[in-house]
Amino acid sequence: MKKLINDPERVLVESLNGFAAAHADIVSLGAESKFVRRRDLKPGKVALISGGGSGHEPLHAGFVGRGMLDAACPGQVFTSPTPDQMVAAVEAVDTGNGCLFIVKNYEGDVMNFQMAADLAGKDIATVVTDDDVAVEKSTWSTGRRGVAGTLIVEKIVGAAAEQGASLSQLKALGEQVNRRTRSMGVALTSCTVPAAGKPTFTLGDDEMELGVGIHGEPGRRRVKLSSADTIADEMVGAIVTDLEPGPGAEALLLVNGFGGTPAMELYLMVDSALRVLKEKGVRVSRYLTGSYVTSLEMAGCSITVSLLDDRLRDLWDAPVHTAALRWGI
Repeated sequence: MKKLINDPERVLVESLNGFAAAHADIVSLGAESKFVRRRDLKPGKVALISGGGSGHEPLHAGFVGRGMLDAACPGQVFTSPTPDQMVAAVEAVDTGNGCLFIVKNYEGDVMNFQMAADLAGKDIATVVTDDDVAVEKSTWSTGRRGVAGTLIVEKIVGAAAEQGASLSQLKALGEQVNRRTRSMGVALTSCTVPAAGKPTFTLGDDEMELGVGIHGEPGRRRVKLSSADTIADEMVGAIVTDLEPGPGAEALLLVNGFGGTPAMELYLMVDSALRVLKEKGVRVSRYLTGSYVTSLEMAGCSITVSLLDDRLRDLWDAPVHTAALRWGI
């Protein structure tokens, strides 16, 4: 295992220390590194809190700031944060109008965030994201997995929260965006969890895992490596079949790297995905390309399509200032 680490047991704490120092104008680190919080809370705004296992950076801590999250709770690598982390985050960022939890659909995440909501004694609502079309069931979740589409939910709901929307309005909006968002991924290599010290799975030089999850869990099937166009045909085809967009539907296209994929290849996948979407009558008006929901150093990518209307487009375009996303400010 070749990684830039000191002690596998201290990877998360030391990484969070560096993150908080590098972005001290935007965030601060909670006691015992239980959460990352927005430095300049906005009084009266509903607080948005998310989190999950580490190893997916910049998700979620990289999206804490104006126009997005108020706090993020990082668990150990690929492991859910504990309820006490979320309770501490609620106490730190709730300014009186309640909190919205945004939770990826993995059994541990859903269970621990629900326990935190019960323990916090505050007005808390929850949106569960489940945008992955690769599999209906997996050993990592109940139902579909929450993957890169979570970023889109956090951005759009975050913009509405910044504009003063109520807790019930934000919950309804988050559920709407989740319903209009679908993703699918492909892995070309595995990743190595520091504590394990060896790859999570193995792929032959001529193999890829189609429909892989963000922890390296299996997807639809393992197949021979094929061209970018062929990969896009299957992934975008599955997404569009599930979304069932109407003729001329407007969409946001997110091509997300898993941590080990060059930007050149991600933009090539944008080109391939666009071709398929045009053939299916979907008009892409907004783009996001880069490594935003990663799986440590895994090579591969996911494609996410989120259907837009005038309001959702405006909320996506609204100003945001976080470590990983910033525009309009």
